[in-house]
Amino acid sequence: MPPLLIGMIIVGFGTSAPEMASSVVPARKNDHDIAMGNIIGANLFNTLAVVGIAGSIRPFEVGAETLTRDMLVMGTLTLSLFFIGYGFKGRPGRINRAERMTLLLTYVGYNGWLIFRTIYSV
Repeated sequence: MPPLLIGMIIVGFGTSAPEMASSVVPARKNDHDIAMGNIIGANLFNTLAVVGIAGSIRPFEVGAETLTRDMLVMGTLTLSLFFIGYGFKGRPGRINRAERMTLLLTYVGYNGWLIFRTIYSV
């Protein structure tokens, strides 16, 4: 398995799972702002600070495929989360069950596609 795939799936899930778990309690207490802020803040820190510090210690090359494929998908999903969270039909800040399932299935499908491409070297 390529290191990029391991980093995107295993390390990405491993660093985000604690934030997801610690956001369950505020979400159940209807403190949705704390839950969302925890998830977004932790992921931004992991993305920007951790990669920035690692790149400062030892610069590394980023493959062209990463910049074209993965950044496009990440940007599209980030914008879609913004528009979904911004709200439609007079209910700002609410993400309904269908929207949650769409985001979750997109995540699972994208990771499945990456694994498929890795195994079959398409």
